[in-house]
Amino acid sequence: MSEIFDRRQFTLSTAAGLGGLFLPGWGPSTAVHAEVPAISQHRLIELGANALARSAEMNYFADGHRGASMISAHLMCVDNNFDDAASSRIVELFDKNWANAKLCADFPEQDPMPIEEATRQVGLAFADGSGVLRQVGHDAIFAMHAIKAFRMAPELATPDRVAGTCRLIRAFKPWRDIAPAEDVQPPPFDQTEAASRYVLKEASAAIDRFSGFGQGFAGHMLTFGQSLIEMAAMGDVEWAESGRVAFRKYVTVTRMGPQADDRKIKDHAESPLRPNSAEYWQQRGDKSLGLGHVFKYPYAYYDLLARANDPQLKEELEAKAWQIF
Repeated sequence: MSEIFDRRQFTLSTAAGLGGLFLPGWGPSTAVHAEVPAISQHRLIELGANALARSAEMNYFADGHRGASMISAHLMCVDNNFDDAASSRIVELFDKNWANAKLCADFPEQDPMPIEEATRQVGLAFADGSGVLRQVGHDAIFAMHAIKAFRMAPELATPDRVAGTCRLIRAFKPWRDIAPAEDVQPPPFDQTEAASRYVLKEASAAIDRFSGFGQGFAGHMLTFGQSLIEMAAMGDVEWAESGRVAFRKYVTVTRMGPQADDRKIKDHAESPLRPNSAEYWQQRGDKSLGLGHVFKYPYAYYDLLARANDPQLKEELEAKAWQIF
């Protein structure tokens, strides 16, 4: 077991954190760092890193999603100052679903690699696929989550985890890899505000375009675009820009809208609740996590809104965001 958080401590502290979950009104907001040790001590980061590193030997696509979603959930809670009720419920959902599965099991104890070498290997694994749109951009999405996790918890950057993560990133296959339209020209990804606005506007248009066909295209516009912007924000501009052509291809495909053979999917019921409220998570069923998009979409959404700094765009998206959450 890593030094971050032993399993007994996690069980006890999670149980304590869940004690007040079902009180009426949820109580006042409190700092997640003090009240939810599974968040403050990076437990979800560890579980997610384990899952990303093990996914290539299991179901690389589905299990990679699950790993990234745990890291997204941690970041969403911390970056948005979720109160202890919302954060504890999120931890509980993982505990009821994936936390105790083989996917998230501990890795053998190893000395960690120097963090810059570990992240370099992950970045190069992603850059190796430069120019090719691979399965909705998940090579970029998972690479960013892994790099973020290793930098937040350097002790997790062991040789086995790094190697497993690189195998996962290289496992993704080409998908709708068409030539990008000439008019699809996102701003440089290190121009954070402009790039975030671009991604959010494309996601907003996709929500409208794909009404009645599910919101996977809009959701992945958020997660794919945000992953490249986040890479650039971490200083990894070269890796972020290596995903430019693939992202342009994804925007091109998304702008085409539903195709004749696309399956129709019932839209979500309209709701005033959003993922930044405890009530939203409490009303979700214990087994309603799917592949984890329920965490990844809102993490990217809130991150991009904060970076975009555009109240009018935020108002536009908030009016329709129920369709992707």
